[in-house]
Amino acid sequence: MPPRRSQIDPRRIEAVLPDAFIVERIAPGLARFRVAGAHLAGLMGMDVRGMPLSCLIRPPAREGFAAALARLFEEPATLDLRLVSPGGPGCAELTGRMLLLPLQSDLGDVSRALGCLVSGPGRPGRAPRRFDLSRLVATPLGTGLAAAPEHAPPARPALAGERPWLRLAASDGARLPG
Repeated sequence: MPPRRSQIDPRRIEAVLPDAFIVERIAPGLARFRVAGAHLAGLMGMDVRGMPLSCLIRPPAREGFAAALARLFEEPATLDLRLVSPGGPGCAELTGRMLLLPLQSDLGDVSRALGCLVSGPGRPGRAPRRFDLSRLVATPLGTGLAAAPEHAPPARPALAGERPWLRLAASDGARLPG
């Protein structure tokens, strides 16, 4: 299951806060911004809190985007989207990448998502900028890194006197040896 919204500590993602946001599902295939970083305000030319997430997507791509959002909340799944905003007067073509990760609400249902949108190269130009989907990958939870292929290379053993390069962390606050 995804983490709860209350488990997200903004201090741990401070470096990406301008690009980060949290959305809340309001209907199948529809989510609205609850919190949004400054980068999104720059892309849209206004504060996007309360607006639908689909405001970043050009109308021809919204149907596919809505279907992907439905998967995000219903399966749940992560979404990795490659985006392209065509150029026009006062702005060059802009590419971007959006990652959406499902979150549980405090009631235990998957009705929130943590997202990040980075774009570039350069400045966004004239706002608002809306994107087409150039690639969309939905990965149901439980099929990602935990399911390593059988042909994965063996872990590298630590050399004498070297600190281990992989450390196990407990999410319940307990300290583990090492």
